[in-house]
Amino acid sequence: MKYIILIGDGMADRPIKKLGYKTCLQKAFTPNMDKVASEGEVGRIRTIPPGFASGSDVAILSIFGYDPAQYYTGRAPLEAATKKIKKFCFNFSFIKQTC
Repeated sequence: MKYIILIGDGMADRPIKKLGYKTCLQKAFTPNMDKVASEGEVGRIRTIPPGFASGSDVAILSIFGYDPAQYYTGRAPLEAATKKIKKFCFNFSFIKQTC
């Protein structure tokens, strides 16, 4: 059996006056997505384990079967992987403003 997982990450939006108080998704022409939704199975799952901040980085790890408690190290490695960056280093300095 083959599966297709559609992850609607970033699809939530606020209504826009110019679009007749609809969201971009409500206004979009989505026949393929509509067909998949009407013929497939739609469900809800809890993708953010207790103790984690709500975010797509944690949710996507869960969706693909990785335990965020074991594998989540922050968003930066996921972002770097999408850009094909294999190694990265950051040095941070913080200056406290006192006046």
